[in-house]
Order: sequence, then C-alpha cells, then structure tokens
Amino acid sequence: MKIVIIGGTGLIGSKVAERLRAQGHDVLAASPSSGVDTITGAGVDEALKGADVVVDVANGPNFEDNAIMEFFRTSTGNVMAAEKTAGVGHHVALSIVGADRIPDSGYMRAKVAQEELVKAAGVPYTVVRATQFFEFVNAIAHGGTRGEAIHLPSAMMQSIAAEDVAAAVADAAMAAPANGTYDIAGPDKIRQDDMVRQMLAADGDAREVITDPSATYFGAAVTDTSLVPLGEARIGKINYADWLAARPAA
Repeated sequence: MKIVIIGGTGLIGSKVAERLRAQGHDVLAASPSSGVDTITGAGVDEALKGADVVVDVANGPNFEDNAIMEFFRTSTGNVMAAEKTAGVGHHVALSIVGADRIPDSGYMRAKVAQEELVKAAGVPYTVVRATQFFEFVNAIAHGGTRGEAIHLPSAMMQSIAAEDVAAAVADAAMAAPANGTYDIAGPDKIRQDDMVRQMLAADGDAREVITDPSATYFGAAVTDTSLVPLGEARIGKINYADWLAARPAA
C-alpha cells in the first residue's frame, strides 16, 4: 500500500514510517522539508495521488491559542480536501486523551476542532487518542518551574512511550477504518508531580517538586479524570521506570 504520513519526519511520524516500511509498504514521509506544505497546500495533491492511507501526526510550530487553532484547521482542511479528490480510503489522525475534557486549554480546543473536521470530511477515518508521551515529561517540568522549584498538580497521568504510540498508529493504518475514536495509554497510572520527581531522581537533578493544588497543566486546570482514559484503552508495553532507565544519560 501507499501510505502518506503528514508530519512524517517528527517524533511519532518517523517511528510510524520505520514500522510501515519494515512491513513492505510504500511510505511517503510528508513535511515542508520534503515539499509538502499542508498550510499553503503546496505539494499536497501530488503527494496524495494513489495513496491508500493518510496518517496525520503533524503538529504546529506555535502553540499560542489562536495560532495552533489556525494551524490545525488549515492543515486538516487542506489534507481532507485533497484526500477526497485523490480517493483516499482511510485517514488516521493522532489526537489526545481528554482533549474534550480540558476546554481551558487552547491546544486541546484545537485538537477537538481537528477531530471534528476529520469526522465531517466524508473520508473513512480512525482517530487514535494518546495520553501524554514520556518524552514530554521534561516539558511538564519546565512549564511548572517557578524559580528554583517546580510547582505541579497531583493530577493522575497514564503517560505512554512514543514507541508504543507509533505502534498503535501503525496498526491503525493497517486496519479497516473505525469511523470512530479510541484511546491508547501507558501501563502505569502515576501522578503528575510524582512523574517529574522520578525523572529528576533518575537524572540526578536536585530541584524540588512542590505539589500545588493551584498549579495548572500548561495553563489549564486538571483533575484525576482529565488526562487518563475513562473507558477501554489499548495499553502500551513500555512502563515508565524502564523507559527512564533506558534513556541516554541526561
């Protein structure tokens, strides 16, 4: 099959491409650097000619509320229109567990808007919602830094390794369209403040993590049910402790 991966050179896209190529598929890793710009539309129609499946794991360069909303609306709109013209049989989109439960977050609102565009486009689809990646725990720590300490909520997380996300997205691309949404998550439920403490300990970082009920998750209030699957979910194979141990030295 010909499979086009929008955002195919990023963290998840490159891993998905590697998996699908290993299975013998014709994979195009589409990105602005390869001449495919989903914002201007340049190169999109040509890239999608003959494609059986399109996987969209692209992310915007600017996470400011208005900018990220414009990115997902424009990029997704251009891709879905090109897919209809090309007769693509399956669109796979990567989204976020709990996106519709955190309306205070501009990024989450943008992901919900992306999902709605995918569902309304008339192309058979699958939306895979993932929990936060282990690879972004350092960004959580950075976002909570106040002087010499890190202030974080104790909200429950069920984060997942990027490798497990890529496996789930690749499997979705090979399956029939679900015409629906399903969740994927890591094997461990760990509170956000404790996740960062474990990372700092593994890195020999002496900064203090303060459990702060008023702290937010990138500007949005979260609870124990905001960021975890509330129903059935595909569970990844890599647990957090093993992932921490396997990382290159900080």
